[in-house]
Amino acid sequence: MYPLVVNLGDFRPQQKSSGYAVYFLAGIGAVIVLLLILNYLKNSNKVASLNKTSVGEAGQRRFSIFTFRRIVANLGLDKDQTNMLEFVLKCDNVTDLVRSFESPILLDKHFKKAFKLIERTSISQDEMTNRLSVLFATRNIIENKSNTVTTTSTREIPERTAAVLAVGDTNYPIRVISSKGDSLIVENPLGSTGEPLELQKGSLVSLSFFPEPNKGFAIDSRVLGTTETINGQHVLQLVHSGQIKKLSKRRFRRRQTVITTAFYFVYVDESKGKKNIEMTVDKRRFAGNIMDISIGGCSIKTNVPVKNEQKLKIEFTREDDSIVAALGEVLRTNQAGTDTIMNIKFVKVPRKSLNSINAMVYEYTDK
Repeated sequence: MYPLVVNLGDFRPQQKSSGYAVYFLAGIGAVIVLLLILNYLKNSNKVASLNKTSVGEAGQRRFSIFTFRRIVANLGLDKDQTNMLEFVLKCDNVTDLVRSFESPILLDKHFKKAFKLIERTSISQDEMTNRLSVLFATRNIIENKSNTVTTTSTREIPERTAAVLAVGDTNYPIRVISSKGDSLIVENPLGSTGEPLELQKGSLVSLSFFPEPNKGFAIDSRVLGTTETINGQHVLQLVHSGQIKKLSKRRFRRRQTVITTAFYFVYVDESKGKKNIEMTVDKRRFAGNIMDISIGGCSIKTNVPVKNEQKLKIEFTREDDSIVAALGEVLRTNQAGTDTIMNIKFVKVPRKSLNSINAMVYEYTDK
């Protein structure tokens, strides 16, 4: 008996089976890894797709009809104006409604784009006139609801701000030159002789200034002295003030400009009663320059003597050769050297001319 003799051949089949098992297990592992990778990629694509869809849906939801209706409810728009406002916002793809309504600059951007679109797409002149009339009525209502500028001191007045200096009973249109120093520096207006006013130190004056076209403030001040700037401009030095009175808000936005205009005296005959008023336009043509304008009125600088309450027919030509016409009434006159500044209230303006004035005031077109 040989109990310690071992047949090595008995183990060979087991070694061969063990090698196959290793290869088999490695293959299964590779397949599992490949399946895991494919599953990961599939899930990643699905998440990306869901994220893309969510972002798109969120972007669409940002124009909230509920937010829009809430804003409109506080504006007092009628149905046509509400529809026009929605058109204005959507044609410029507005998504953040609150931000747009807090920024007059953004609102004007949206309205200007809608203005251009209406000009391009209207099928007739009448349709364009009607649509633009609603557009500007909507913009003016929103303008009147805004309240963005507050001033508590004359040191806050921006340079080149339009102003009116009242000396006694005479008003002079001027501009603020600087408010940063120890005194408020304003233009020194010209007297009736064409020379700068000679105001004594301590003279009492009133200053009305307009940091926005439809918003004004006023102060009482006194003259500290007169001087000249580096370029030879005559200026007044006024006492700063923190006692600022808010003027009644102008109803319509006003634009400073210089436009050559013609005007004619209009005579009214009421002898036949108020229902049969006759107006006669004088054939004599006078010239002047429009210095500022709104849809409510304008000021005209001229050398023609004009009385208060005089009615005028006003005409000027735009760069596209279209004529803007209006019937106005002189409210008051101010001296500007040898010239007269007429402050005029519009009594009647055709809708086409009204649209042209609005487009100029909001600077959607050139003058």
